Amino acid sequence: MNTPVIAIHGGAGTITRSALSATDEANYHRELHAILKSAQAVLTAGGSALDAVGEAVRLLEDCPLFNAGKGAVYTRAGTHELDAAIMDGATLKAGAVANITCARNPVLAARAVMEKSAHVLLAGCGADAFARQQGLAIVDPTYFHTDARHQQWLRVREQSGMMLDHDAAAFTFKESAHGTAPVDPIDPDNKFGTVGAVALDMHGNVAAATSTGGITNKQVGRVGDTPLIGAGCYAANATAAISATGTGEVFMRTVAAYDVAARMAYAGATLQEAMEQVVMQVLPAYEGRGGLIAVDAQGNLELSFNTEGMYRGYARGGDTPVTAIYK
Repeated sequence: MNTPVIAIHGGAGTITRSALSATDEANYHRELHAILKSAQAVLTAGGSALDAVGEAVRLLEDCPLFNAGKGAVYTRAGTHELDAAIMDGATLKAGAVANITCARNPVLAARAVMEKSAHVLLAGCGADAFARQQGLAIVDPTYFHTDARHQQWLRVREQSGMMLDHDAAAFTFKESAHGTAPVDPIDPDNKFGTVGAVALDMHGNVAAATSTGGITNKQVGRVGDTPLIGAGCYAANATAAISATGTGEVFMRTVAAYDVAARMAYAGATLQEAMEQVVMQVLPAYEGRGGLIAVDAQGNLELSFNTEGMYRGYARGGDTPVTAIYK
């Protein structure tokens, strides 16, 4: 029997100690710890890696501190469009949704696509209709609103740009330093607000899941790396389970999550070597910022990022979860 492992991330980007109050920092650690405990309980009870990552990401979506589900960022039109993916390393089965607007938990919609349809990816109104047909929790789009995200959108919109979620928070902090805006814990303009989880269960199977609200002030209809298997999410028992957060367009162009697995499969790289190469060499070569978390079937774990910080944490077996924010 394997010692189970669960790891999560809540986005990466310009996360600096100066921009995060002691209270905000404690809140992030508390939420990350609680989410890890819930997913850890699934694994220690003999549950599957797939169930564990689904539970972790569902809880991350329900937490308004992160850019997924409740607390998702706004599009240029002032709406919410959410993406998610999940993958089972034992079977290579995967499911994903893009640009959905009414499912409370996009990761559950992604799993339904995997288990209840003949497809891997559903998008837009078709994905919304499928979520309804599957009896998933449906909410009015106003459910995803938080005042902090709305204010962030208004500030970014004035700059006529797009910002990765935690970067958008750094932008907010810089503004607030001059007395023009309230402090946001992360630079909404330099924060990549994707959430994700990877897990190894007692049976030696791995799984990954990723979910996001996208980029602040993004073009309506934009789809990033999160729901694209191999870009923002990938899992295979033969290599590893990987979940990404960062500049989605670069993660798509480099097929970042699969690149880690490919380096292990074809070049004989260890998980640590493959993650180092992709996060610190491949992505920066194309101005890609962010991070990846990964676990392999031997229980090796890596949480790598090339930004100032990444909300993250992990737990092995029944050990107390470990959480971190900065480098």
